[in-house]
Amino acid sequence: MTAEDKLLKEKVQEFVKWVPRQLLLDMDADKVRYPKEFIREAGKRNLLGLRFDKKWGGSGMPWTSEMIALEEVGVLGTSLGCLYSLFSIVGEAIHVFGTEEQKERFLIPMLKGEIGVAEGLTEPRGGSDFFAATTKATRKGDIFYLNGQKRFVVGAEGADVILVYAIVDGIENPKKAMTAFLVERGPGVEVEHVYGLMGTRGGGTGRLVFKNAAVPLKNVLGGEAGIGNGTSVFHQMMIPERLTSSGAAVGMARGAFEVAARYTDRRKAFGHIIREFEAVNTKVSKSITLLDASRALNYMAAKTADSTASAGKIRRLVSEAKKFSTESAWEIVNHAMQMMGGIAYTDVYPIEKMLRDIRLITIWTGTNEIMDLVIQHEFFKDFLAYKLKSRDTEDDAINAELTEEKVYNDD
Repeated sequence: MTAEDKLLKEKVQEFVKWVPRQLLLDMDADKVRYPKEFIREAGKRNLLGLRFDKKWGGSGMPWTSEMIALEEVGVLGTSLGCLYSLFSIVGEAIHVFGTEEQKERFLIPMLKGEIGVAEGLTEPRGGSDFFAATTKATRKGDIFYLNGQKRFVVGAEGADVILVYAIVDGIENPKKAMTAFLVERGPGVEVEHVYGLMGTRGGGTGRLVFKNAAVPLKNVLGGEAGIGNGTSVFHQMMIPERLTSSGAAVGMARGAFEVAARYTDRRKAFGHIIREFEAVNTKVSKSITLLDASRALNYMAAKTADSTASAGKIRRLVSEAKKFSTESAWEIVNHAMQMMGGIAYTDVYPIEKMLRDIRLITIWTGTNEIMDLVIQHEFFKDFLAYKLKSRDTEDDAINAELTEEKVYNDD
């Protein structure tokens, strides 16, 4: 870490220590459904939108720095980790595609923590199939009227601005019709259901229904030029969607692991502290290795996202990071529960809550099965176009020259 990174880490750690224990308990009990004080405090401490230009209230930091912050916030669990990440995700859309006026009106107050944000992406009829969206935007003059619904919207209960993807009526090709709107809470925007969740509670995750919700042209992301640009926005947004998941996953896993590691140094059985037993210390070793490997892959993906690498390479590494870090977190939290035994299954320790939280992260922001598709697709696209410069190991077989034996079709 650079000196600036170390200072950032300390600032985020102080913020995470500030978060009231009772807030976490109330969120998990569904007594709090949108913790505005958490967002306000993060804004006051200048910890939102770290990557964005200082002109708009950001800190001008690289992705590699944001990953450090995300790990620290991640120890709070998926709800607060997600709400924190949404400022990076929705902020990215406005920072990259928004007009100057939109940045003034939305990005600045967002990064101050004065307004909450959410993202309307998934629909009841389509999860991973983004272009199957049926939410329609019908234009009348300089007003668009939105009709449709989005589900699993974290922050639906309390966000002031929602980034919503919708198909503009009258354009046949859905990829050319897809448009991103900055929808302000108001008439025609209704929360029709707040989900009862296994974990990740307290973020106001709900189903938003749009009934002739009036959205002015000035709220189309990018203005007039942004009509039909939703596909480009979507592809760009998959970078912060997945990197924020990757970074926070390490923090979630680390939080569970540290509780279990301390326990194994205190708990005794058969006259020994249990970390001395091979069955326990093997899980400790596996967990540490997975944490370090996740950080390394996250760093490489973040460094690549900050670079001029091809979009395909960035997509591949970001997808690898999301898949590996979230699956590692799930394995680590299960190791933590096994290391501690039955007491970890109770609410005396937070492991059971962490397990409930972490289960979601292999599903959201694109399931890990979708990550597999992206990874292999981007690999083959680059690999098959690549002209080999290093040694061709195919020629190192003893009978490599028997080309008549190398049959590749079924004719």
